[in-house]
Amino acid sequence: MYSSKITGLGYYVPDNVVTNNDLTQWMETSDEWIQERTGIKERRWIDPKTEDTTAVMGAKAARIAIERAGLTKDDIDFIVFATLSPDMYFPGGGVQIQDMLDMPTIGALDVRNQCSGFIYSLSVADQFIKTGMYKNILVIGAENHSGGLERSTRGRGVTVIFGDGAGAAVLSRSEEEGKGILSSHLHSEGKHAEELALIGPSTNRWVPEIIEANDPEDTSYFPHMNGQFVFKHAVVRFSEAIVEGLQANGLEKDDIDMLIPHQANLRIAQFIQKKFQLPNEKVYNNIMRYGNTTAASIIIALTEAWEEGKIKDNDLVVLAAFGSGFTWGSVVIRW
Repeated sequence: MYSSKITGLGYYVPDNVVTNNDLTQWMETSDEWIQERTGIKERRWIDPKTEDTTAVMGAKAARIAIERAGLTKDDIDFIVFATLSPDMYFPGGGVQIQDMLDMPTIGALDVRNQCSGFIYSLSVADQFIKTGMYKNILVIGAENHSGGLERSTRGRGVTVIFGDGAGAAVLSRSEEEGKGILSSHLHSEGKHAEELALIGPSTNRWVPEIIEANDPEDTSYFPHMNGQFVFKHAVVRFSEAIVEGLQANGLEKDDIDMLIPHQANLRIAQFIQKKFQLPNEKVYNNIMRYGNTTAASIIIALTEAWEEGKIKDNDLVVLAAFGSGFTWGSVVIRW
């Protein structure tokens, strides 16, 4: 059986910087309030005057990753695209990438696992490569949150957290033993689905019905999050996923060279760091600059850590995520 190795990384975020102070024009909040609860100082939101969309940002990140992998778009055999904010209700963003990059008629798969979307996507791509079906797979996480946030005091608890952006990785076949993706671990617990969700519009309650109701108190079409409930579950599931990945490979927490958690909340990442007794140089966070970019967060952070020289050959890299669904998981990589 083959192994799969990340051979190219890239990310793209919009130029438009939205600071915590900028948010005060829409809601009652403050820089101090946001930083204390989330660790976020600013985020990127798409400027509506630009061409950027979820798919466009994904394509921009993908071009960088493919070039860094030393490949061309014709070398890519398959696309896995993770997002909760596609440009269209259907079809998904994967086929848009195939078109935007002028690729051959390769397959494109969309993953709707929100915050753990990139972890799930990487795991899927890894299986395709390990079984020999494909040689080079493009894995993308991209989000346009700003287009669907409630910019008011009522929506403050969610709106201050999220940002826009995209990241991409090229996963390639390798015959080098003990390197690349060592294992992936995926979980879900659907009974908590509505604790972090966007309920409508959906096929159970479609747009005309919402318009006809004309209810100003209807928040079903805005994201809902039970913040404290999510936080309590996140710190438990993050830890479990990391331990599971280490145990599966006969490793200890001291073997970790770089932990890249999903950038949901800096307080969650700090809790996990303290629990595993990892020094600052072994944990990478960038939520301060970008907010929570959901499916894009891990791949943006991974790319930045690599660009900054914080991930080196033979390092043990652990990726972990928890989010809506609830879904969570981890990927263990020998770089």
